[in-house]
Amino acid sequence: MAQLRLTDVTKEFDTGADTVQVLNRVSFELDAGATVAVTGPSGSGKSTLLHLIGTLDSPTGGKIEIDGRDPGGLKERQLARFRNATIGFIFQDHHLLPQYSVLENVLVPTLAFSGSGGDEARARELLDRVGLAHRLTHRPGQLSGGERQRVAVARALINGPGVLLCDEPTGSLDARAAASVTDLLLELQADQKVLLIIVTHSPALAGRCPRHFELKDGQCFEV
Repeated sequence: MAQLRLTDVTKEFDTGADTVQVLNRVSFELDAGATVAVTGPSGSGKSTLLHLIGTLDSPTGGKIEIDGRDPGGLKERQLARFRNATIGFIFQDHHLLPQYSVLENVLVPTLAFSGSGGDEARARELLDRVGLAHRLTHRPGQLSGGERQRVAVARALINGPGVLLCDEPTGSLDARAAASVTDLLLELQADQKVLLIIVTHSPALAGRCPRHFELKDGQCFEV
């Protein structure tokens, strides 16, 4: 489990002609096991915020701490190892590898540093939890959109991360599949005790999260 603290986090992008400030001194703290939805208009910096928390990008100013540790001070390989062990990602597009089976896709994050065959027993357990025990050998192209997103959920949890970041996880699904994936995320969050942050345009999904942040004009407000 991981605690998250952002202190005066600012992010600017140089377009060549000028500098665009996307986030302006964003500060908040989340305890381990918290669940929060992040909403805001398109272009408000929601995905940028997730990328910063997920160490996929660096802030222009301020500090991000995960379990009291500033990942910004790590060297590239150390940072990659930290990210692999600590943070799970779920995107609107599942990003599954089409040539591999469901089971193999879930095991991919375990192969980055271990040099072993990964934890197949845990992968099978997670796939059973997401209702896909009968699909282990199927390829992504043989699955529905909701099933592919369930595989992505299992893959994000395979290394036991303390933080789970979701960027529009139901955005490409129909209403029934979206509700099913939402149920699954919240059930697994309660079971795994991960810190869950969900960027979404869905009022229904945001309404099911205990806390709700809104990004507007580069700033973050709790609503």
